[in-house]
Amino acid sequence: MTLTKNQFKEDFIKKLISKRGKSIKDATLWDKYSAFGSLIRDYIAENWVKTNEKYISNEKKQVYYFSMEFLMGKLLENNLINLGIKEICEEGLKDFGIDLSEIEKIENDPGLGNGGLGRLAACFLDSMASLGIPGHGSGIRYKYGLFEQKIIDGYQVEFPDKWLQCENIWEIKKPSKSVEVRFGGNVRIIEENNKLKFIHENYESILAVPYDTPILGYENNKVNTLRLWSAEGIKKEFDYEYFNKGEYTKAFENKYSVESISHVLYPNDSYDKGRLLRLKQEYFFVSAGVQSIVRLFKKLGKPINKFNEYIAIHINDTHPALAIPELMRILIDEEGIGWDEAWKITKNTISYTNHTIMSEALEKWNIDVFKSLLPRIFMIIEEINERFCKYLWDNKYTGDFDKISKMAVIADGQIRMANLAIVGSHSINGVAKLHTEILKKQELKDFYDIYPNKFNNKTNGISHRRWLLKSNPKLSNLITETIGSKWINFPEQLMNLIQYKQDSSFQEKIYDIKQYNKNKLANMINEKYSINIDPNSIFDIQAKRIHEYKRQKLNVLHIMHLYNRLIENPDLDIVPRTFIFAGKAAPGYYIAKQTIKLINTLADKINNDKRIKDKLKVIFIENYGVTLAELMIPAANVSEQIATTTKEASGTGNMKFMMNGAITIATFDGANIEIADAVGEDNIIIFGLKDKEIFELYKNRLYKSIDIYNEDIRIKTVVDQLVNRFFPVKNDEFSVIYDSLLKYNDEFFVLKDFDAYVGAQQKIDKLYRSRFKWLEMSIANIANSGKFSSDKTIHQYATEIWDVGSILDYY
Repeated sequence: MTLTKNQFKEDFIKKLISKRGKSIKDATLWDKYSAFGSLIRDYIAENWVKTNEKYISNEKKQVYYFSMEFLMGKLLENNLINLGIKEICEEGLKDFGIDLSEIEKIENDPGLGNGGLGRLAACFLDSMASLGIPGHGSGIRYKYGLFEQKIIDGYQVEFPDKWLQCENIWEIKKPSKSVEVRFGGNVRIIEENNKLKFIHENYESILAVPYDTPILGYENNKVNTLRLWSAEGIKKEFDYEYFNKGEYTKAFENKYSVESISHVLYPNDSYDKGRLLRLKQEYFFVSAGVQSIVRLFKKLGKPINKFNEYIAIHINDTHPALAIPELMRILIDEEGIGWDEAWKITKNTISYTNHTIMSEALEKWNIDVFKSLLPRIFMIIEEINERFCKYLWDNKYTGDFDKISKMAVIADGQIRMANLAIVGSHSINGVAKLHTEILKKQELKDFYDIYPNKFNNKTNGISHRRWLLKSNPKLSNLITETIGSKWINFPEQLMNLIQYKQDSSFQEKIYDIKQYNKNKLANMINEKYSINIDPNSIFDIQAKRIHEYKRQKLNVLHIMHLYNRLIENPDLDIVPRTFIFAGKAAPGYYIAKQTIKLINTLADKINNDKRIKDKLKVIFIENYGVTLAELMIPAANVSEQIATTTKEASGTGNMKFMMNGAITIATFDGANIEIADAVGEDNIIIFGLKDKEIFELYKNRLYKSIDIYNEDIRIKTVVDQLVNRFFPVKNDEFSVIYDSLLKYNDEFFVLKDFDAYVGAQQKIDKLYRSRFKWLEMSIANIANSGKFSSDKTIHQYATEIWDVGSILDYY
């Protein structure tokens, strides 16, 4: 947008007065942030309205991306960058004695996501807007995020993430767009005009109220929408009769029950009530979203049988799979369409991304619970299942009860959401080449055999505008000075940097920027944790969800091994290392939480041991989120991507780190394989079991972790140290980790890969000693990272899955 500094200053003064009723002299930092953010939203609003009007008037096909998570990160600076007015605003605020960076610190990270699933959704929204694709998000407006993580005495302790405690300046509440969502009750069937009619009765009504957030494209005047739904009661807010009796808690019981649906991201599903609430959440936002889309479509005046020509609904993992029966419900019950036509429209509208082969994420729901909560939706799923099983019987697997039972949407007393998503969509994509091949040849082979044309690969991507332009401005400026600014719109032009990988002058600039970013992180760690770390040491970072398959345990055991070597020989010639961890463990995931305790216990031991002469430091940074990632990732020398091969479908952290010049140490899994293909095996450190070896071990059940434990003294030493009072904790503190490795046979092959991992880490030590070689590798990673921009991924989705018509052909 076009904006002068004087115009901005005038607008800011007016906004401060109108919104906060204060002058600059009297305004607090919060007042200034609130007024400034509201002003920026005003600047956005005109193009927001124009974009929506243009989509409708041009009858553009629109994409709706349904996801339980949208891990957006702070939006203020991102919006300034996308509007192209950051420098103007920075200078204008400076004239008033206001530091923009201090204003930016006031904003909270939205508590709308947890990990890669939510961050991918956020990157995709950014790319859709920047590519001019009519693409919007649909999710839940959680009052509280997953949780705020505090580390107390080494343990993870969860506190409410009160991200909405203060005003969210970006959202606009749209009560007139609210829809009704129904739970419970019963369904009565009658015949009317020779057709069956389904009447839902005695249900509980909940109001889904939308809050819209603008999603800006980069300097293109396009503004899409993230619509988040909040649950409110339709009935009276509280019961006066109970209130007048002094039964105050009971008076508000209905209100609290209703609002709990949109209270917390991922309620603990270790308990029945938690699982029921999760199911309620999933149907709540899906029903609200689909109803809203149908209502908008009908304003076009097009016949309902043309719905899929104007609408694409994409479900991000299995959480939104109920969009399939919900759309069927609306088409049949409310629009009067017959089953066959409704099914055709639904399948042609909906597409599905599978994000994992982990059984815990392939959701299943108990039939009795589901039927009681969603009686009409259950009837539709039951009919889908009957017709699908009949199709299998008639066309493919006549008489093969076992095969059909395995593929059925309903079986063994459960509804299988992944099977529903596959049967009810026209496209199923994996998120990396290996992952997609595993889906086709292993995990979903039976479905691939009958639906080969549905399956395709779309390797994940990241927004280079967020993870390079915003997060690492010094590197971004150097890139622009060196190859021009076209890379911002055409990220694959980063490859033009490859010609400078051996240029000593360019290498030194890259080195200086990395050191600047390392110093920033070191200063934060010192201020928050009172731990001094050496910016000249190797910053080795593993920042991701704490989960056994991601193998933080492998990293820890290697650090213990290094520590043991230094105790034996304090003069051991190693490059000093700072190992940095960050990530949250699910509240009910005990062994993951104990892994956090182990990391912190090891950190206390190592960081306070003067014998090792500060050659090792270990840090756990609490409450990992987007803003912390933006500080940590540009500072990394080494990116830990060490999940058990075949378990990490893709990963996106690997892409963020490489884009900022870190060298990846990785298993040959997920997108690591494609990163290796892009940068060449000389510029990435690959170790460990390959997928075929993993499958062979699973198939033959020949792996015995106890044998490796007995054969390798290094392994025996570090594993024993978990339980032999090496750590100043009670003797059984880490027994659950010890047992997972030996008693339960090391499910994720930590001990099997230990020797290879040690070798890979030694290779890193050797390579880092050659500054020239290390910087050459770093530049090669930056140069090749444009291939992993979400712009490229979204272009593929748009043209190969959603069919949204012609867009700017970037590739």
